Amino acid sequence: MGVEIERKFLIDKKRWQPGASGLDIRQGYLVTEAHRTVRVRTKGNKGFLTIKGATSGISRMELEYEIPLSDAELLLDNLCLKPLIEKKRYIEQYGNHVWEIDVFYGDNEGLVVAEVELSSADEQFALPEWIGKEVSGDKRYYNACLVKHPYKEW
Repeated sequence: MGVEIERKFLIDKKRWQPGASGLDIRQGYLVTEAHRTVRVRTKGNKGFLTIKGATSGISRMELEYEIPLSDAELLLDNLCLKPLIEKKRYIEQYGNHVWEIDVFYGDNEGLVVAEVELSSADEQFALPEWIGKEVSGDKRYYNACLVKHPYKEW
């Protein structure tokens, strides 16, 4: 069983600029319940189906499977809850960790969030100078919640 352990932070937009080209992501949700989510995503020219369990602290079960791009697009366009999550993902190496920075657009325009995956909940890591407030425990920033309550409505 896969386990995802990550921390999430807002970005200081004045201090961070993309260092490389990003990857466009479209994602939608088939299920968004408190104890499980089922997500469909296109990332570049690949499709994925991801099943996540309930969050406990900063950890949760996660299983991800590559699916045909055409199947992912069909699910996104016809079965997923709307609005879809649209974002560009940038990868930044800082210290010993890889940070994923998501710049949202569409109904979540203006939101920029960074995530770092950890090997344990108490793992120590260095914070880049462009990191702002931690929002790991704030459900409003979960992508599954942004479908129901987009950032533009806050």
